[in-house]
Parts: sequence; structure tokens; C-alpha cells
Amino acid sequence: MDTRKRIIDTASRLFYQQGYNSTGINQIIEEADISKASLYQHFKSKEDLLLEYLQIVYVQTMLDLRNAAATGLAVEEKISAIFRHMSEYAGSKDFCGCNFLNMAGEIPKENQRVYELIQRQKNEVRELFTEILTDNKTGKEAKARAEKLADGIYLLFDGALMSCKVYNDAWPALVAQKTALSLL
Repeated sequence: MDTRKRIIDTASRLFYQQGYNSTGINQIIEEADISKASLYQHFKSKEDLLLEYLQIVYVQTMLDLRNAAATGLAVEEKISAIFRHMSEYAGSKDFCGCNFLNMAGEIPKENQRVYELIQRQKNEVRELFTEILTDNKTGKEAKARAEKLADGIYLLFDGALMSCKVYNDAWPALVAQKTALSLL
């Protein structure tokens, strides 16, 4: 495995399992079995490594959510599939919460580069719900109602993600799924 990938894989695992602030550069270096010079050859700072981790997770998360939604034909099936995907993710033994919400809880809001990436990912989730709910809708009012509903479903989604972490269980995702479906 190449050095850059080893660094990213190690940092990703540590950031997700123990958090950004609890993960030190020396731990990453030791567990990746690299030199400090190798780390800084690939990443100028720990924050740059965090941004790379979040970008990779961003792409994979959105791919997974879009793939889940694509399994359904009707709006209800698509929304349900996204929440089902979340419940499977939250029910895994390795679940440590939402990568983005975890970092938002650790990083000062003044850190614009990290927050912009977190917000971009969260906005894309909201946009996915909006796309699903506005599909085949005509008229300005129908689209506006669908967008408001998408925001509500997005809040159920993110709230359930956080609750799954708090309870270390998938039941909040299933409750949020039922609630989202009842709003349709």
C-alpha cells in the first residue's frame, strides 16, 4: 500500500473512532508505520489530513445515499430506502456516528475550511431529499411545499443519525423513517 493511502486510511479510522482532537499526529505516524517527514510530505497539517478524510467520506456517503434512493421507484420507497440504509449503517458494530456531525462537534466554527465542507455535505443531503420530493412536481407552489418538506425530512435524518450514536442503536433511524413517511 502506498504511503499516502496508509496515512489516509489510518487517520480516517482514528478520526472516526476516537475523534479529531483525541488523535495526535504521532499516533497517526506510529500506526501508519511512516516517518514524520513522510506525513508532512503528503499533508501540510493535521487539518489538511482531516479535510482529505472528510472529502473521501463525503463522496462515499453521497454515493451510498443516492444508490439507496435509486432502489425505489416511488417517493415513499426512495425515502424509506435512505432511512433503511442509515439504520443498517447505525446497526453495524463499527458505527461511531455521523463523520460530519462528529467533526462539527469538535472543530471550532471559526474553522471555515472544515465547516464549509461539512455544510456542503449536509446541503447535498438536503438537496437529495428535495430532488426526490420535487420529482414530477409541476407548479411553483408544489415545488415550494416539496422543498419545505425536504428540509423537515433532512432534519429527521440528521437527528436520527445523532440519536443512533447516543443510544448506540438503530431504532432512531427506524422511528425517523416512519415519521418521514407519515409526512408524505
